[in-house]
Amino acid sequence: MNKQELYAYLKEKDVAFEAVEHPPVFTVEEADALQLPNPEVGAKNLFLRDSKKSRYYLLTMRDHQQVRIRDFQHAIGAKPLSFASEEDLMEIMGLIKGSVTPFGALNDEARIVTVYFDDFYRGNMISVHPNENTATIYLQADDLISLLREHGNEVHFISLEGLSGEE
Repeated sequence: MNKQELYAYLKEKDVAFEAVEHPPVFTVEEADALQLPNPEVGAKNLFLRDSKKSRYYLLTMRDHQQVRIRDFQHAIGAKPLSFASEEDLMEIMGLIKGSVTPFGALNDEARIVTVYFDDFYRGNMISVHPNENTATIYLQADDLISLLREHGNEVHFISLEGLSGEE
């Protein structure tokens, strides 16, 4: 599902959203430079896999949050985690580096990605890419989570307090 298909899907599902088109951004710093509205709800995403490449995880957290992957791994009871490859990202979620978003799980036909959201987003707005890094979409995180669960992906909230720090 590309950006335009995602917009149509959200309209079909009657999900309220606002999209802001912009030049491609690949980092939080580049997104900050755009001075987009509602920076307090900005998110970044880590696409992770276990050491056997049998489990994949997407961690969605506030854009300036730091998390130790090892601490996240222990918190969810996973085998050792590392960043998934760009090939896995494209094959599983249909995304390129710099465009990682929870919406990518809608492209996960095998439903093998487990998505974790920072507790901060429970009941709040979130801003993420719409499967392309040329726009930012604003919507209620609960609506996004409902779509992912309806699709068949496992979704959880996690408190990232105590997991923060440099990796």
